[in-house]
Amino acid sequence: MHNASQILLGEHDFSAFRAAQCQAAHPVRQIFGVSVNRVGDFVILDIEANAFLYHMVRNLVGSLQMVGSGQRPPEWIEQLLEGKDRTLGGDTASASGLYLQSITYPEHFGLPVNSASNSLLLGGS
Repeated sequence: MHNASQILLGEHDFSAFRAAQCQAAHPVRQIFGVSVNRVGDFVILDIEANAFLYHMVRNLVGSLQMVGSGQRPPEWIEQLLEGKDRTLGGDTASASGLYLQSITYPEHFGLPVNSASNSLLLGGS
């Protein structure tokens, strides 16, 4: 899963991982870093980007799960990315267990940094 995720690095059209309800003006996003690691019974996906499309991370997780379970080869992720067709990707993963760890903004925006307010739980119970 980690090796397959590395194709996502850089600036790409993420149409294959955007929900039909996405209202973003364009599907181009830049991923700065992505890693997939196993910690006990958990699979941890860390992803850093300039922005995300609606359900982008959940759709990436669903597709990467198919690679991890052996249902698809790692190069399938690249085929999805290049094909730009959401209907060919994996299921949308549940929001349960996914959370936003932090948000950072470029310094030129002049926004205060408060690490205590940078966490948001997206799923649970």
